[in-house]
Amino acid sequence: MCYFMSKIRLLHSSRKWRNILKTVFKTRKIRYTIASLLFIFCAFLFLDVLYPINTNISYSTIIYAQDSTLLHGFLTPDEKWRMYTTLDEITPELKKAIVFKEDKYFHYHYGVNPIAIARAIFYNIKSRRRTSGASTISMQVARLLDPKPRTYSNKIKEMFRATQLEWHYTKNEILQLYLNLAPFGGNIEGVKAASVIYFGKLPSHLSIGEIATLSIIPNRPVSLRLGKNNEYIKQQRNKWLNRYKQNNLFPKQNIDDAIDEPINAYRHNVPRMAPHISHRLKNKYPKQNIIYSSIDCEIQRKLESIVKNYSQSLYFQNIKNATCLVIDNKSHKVKAYIGSADFFNNEDGGQVDGITAIRSPGSTLKPLLYAMAIDKGLITPKYCIADVPFSLSGYEPENYDGKFYGNISIEFALAKSLNVPAVKVLNKLGIKTFIDKLSQINFTQIKSNKNNLGLSIALGGCGSKLEELTTMYSAFANEGRYQNISFIQKKKNKPAQKMISKASAFMITEILTQLTRPDLPLAWANSKHMPKIAWKTGTSYGRRDAWSIGYNKKYTVGTWVGNFSGEGVPELSGASKASPLLFKIFNTIDHNSESEWFSMPDEVSFRAVCPETGLLPSKHCSNDMLDYYIPGVSSMQTCQHIKIVPIAIDSSVSYCTSCKPHSGYIKAEYPNLSPEIIAYYEVNHIDYLKIPPHNQKCERIIAGKAPQITSPIHKNEYYVDVNNEMQIKLSCQVSNDVNKIYWYINKKFFKAVKPSESIFFDPEEGKIQISCSDDKGRNTDIYIDVKHINL
Repeated sequence: MCYFMSKIRLLHSSRKWRNILKTVFKTRKIRYTIASLLFIFCAFLFLDVLYPINTNISYSTIIYAQDSTLLHGFLTPDEKWRMYTTLDEITPELKKAIVFKEDKYFHYHYGVNPIAIARAIFYNIKSRRRTSGASTISMQVARLLDPKPRTYSNKIKEMFRATQLEWHYTKNEILQLYLNLAPFGGNIEGVKAASVIYFGKLPSHLSIGEIATLSIIPNRPVSLRLGKNNEYIKQQRNKWLNRYKQNNLFPKQNIDDAIDEPINAYRHNVPRMAPHISHRLKNKYPKQNIIYSSIDCEIQRKLESIVKNYSQSLYFQNIKNATCLVIDNKSHKVKAYIGSADFFNNEDGGQVDGITAIRSPGSTLKPLLYAMAIDKGLITPKYCIADVPFSLSGYEPENYDGKFYGNISIEFALAKSLNVPAVKVLNKLGIKTFIDKLSQINFTQIKSNKNNLGLSIALGGCGSKLEELTTMYSAFANEGRYQNISFIQKKKNKPAQKMISKASAFMITEILTQLTRPDLPLAWANSKHMPKIAWKTGTSYGRRDAWSIGYNKKYTVGTWVGNFSGEGVPELSGASKASPLLFKIFNTIDHNSESEWFSMPDEVSFRAVCPETGLLPSKHCSNDMLDYYIPGVSSMQTCQHIKIVPIAIDSSVSYCTSCKPHSGYIKAEYPNLSPEIIAYYEVNHIDYLKIPPHNQKCERIIAGKAPQITSPIHKNEYYVDVNNEMQIKLSCQVSNDVNKIYWYINKKFFKAVKPSESIFFDPEEGKIQISCSDDKGRNTDIYIDVKHINL
């Protein structure tokens, strides 16, 4: 019953309102009024589509550090300091002060305040001049977006634009536009730019006194110039602070403190820290007004000073520039980026970004080369290799110091950065395998030029960047996992990829941590402040580039020292010039690095090896030593550095199994030396135990290594000047049991000599066959092509 009664009342009520509306619409004036309003509204919508408001504003690009410290600012294209103020930076105090000062009814009108307009018209007519304005914040934004002379027609346009703003944007967004565009004198626009330039802080950190100061300037930006007439500005500010107090805008005590607050503001320079990375980020993200970088402001500031001072100390040695890159090994974020010693030094190319410049890497690629060879089972740290003169298809590498060290271990070769062992290991590993790995880990120049690279890549015969090298070394600090580095805070890194194994990364780190090595700077050899790091140096051909790259558990640091012009300097080397800078940097950013170090992974184990070869010891080996190895990967080859040879009791001759007598001989141990080691010993007059000449009555051809012809080079072309009687050298390497070799030219006997003796011949033009036989009957043939020329 109640339900039906309520429905009857509702029906009665709706009929009542329907009758009222019918009565209203029967009134002609009201119908015209409503129609007019609808027409105006439709006209507004039509004009809004026809003449859309343009709020695309060019802002200054601002680069922040990881802690939101302002690192670097850039002018807008129209040479303005106009910094984008985010909604989060508009504090309640700033919002209250601006609205109270500029437009008390901002939140109650729709862009135009009719009461303010009526009041302004009344007072202006009364005084016969402009004494009062009626511009709302929305109208001011419209004028700032499209400045025009102050005329009545333009005022009407401002009203239309203000209404458009209200139609498309929220009140907070309109207020944000005003705070971004308000003039503060000179080329400073927006509260953020004014706050940074005059007070050296962001808007969110302004005091009430500073907010009041900035709020009064936009109306009189010429006469109220901070830094020139601060006392007058203080008087004007305090008038408004008293009005704040009268209207209880802020707590009374806060306003009293603001009134007593002096104005010490003056125009500061916008921060210009980290200029190279700032320019790089601005160019990479051209549409972003605010970029949050990964740079650590304190580290950047300290290292900029260190690199600049260090470069100045080398200036009179004609070494004029240096660069540095610091990577956080855990986050893979860049913490410091110094592209040159002094960005503002135009004379020495200070604006060149040395971190992205392509230079010869010298020996800095060797750790990766040896790590890959370890993973392939080709070597271990104690594995021995011959560091002797070496030629491969005409390529003859030499060590940095011009010396050769004979039979040495891999760890010795890497610690001393020897060139010949590195080239041999690369030849064994395969050039393509090495280049493919470098291409995989984003060595761009190597990737684009991979078809033209050869064995010299192991020694720096390629192009690379400090950024690429430092990122590669960071992988050693991350158990062999390669991760692209990031320059901004919120960017997610791509998944890490395996560069090398945990085992090889650990082994290489152990070698690079050793202090007994030639690239340890003399000044740091006995220093108490020597940082614990793994590091590697490099020096390019012609001493144009000096590198030193190191890492510990926390950071990887890459340094380069040299001249951007490419000018070489005799004193320039990675050890003497780049490493001291590297050590200074580590002592600055992580002086207590010894508290945490790399631990041996489960994939690595120990084994006993022969010190002569680094292979598993045989019954003839003694003084075994421990070596790292990877079970299931490292070679299990047994050492064969001793050769058992039957010889006469008086050691006059040696025998093979065919000519060995039934009695009257003994078995003697002789070093099983490679032909290249024998040749090295012979040339340098190093004594070694030689196998006696073979039994001359034996008619058997002895199995073993045939002579290796080292000169001339097989299949090479030789151009001979017939006017200068040029000759071609004949040389070879043979086994320990060879006492004489026989040379043949085009199958005709030429000369018999000792293995260590080099001889020369006058070549005929055309294709020539050269043969070399030893006294055991073993033979090698090569072919060369000779062309006669007249110089």
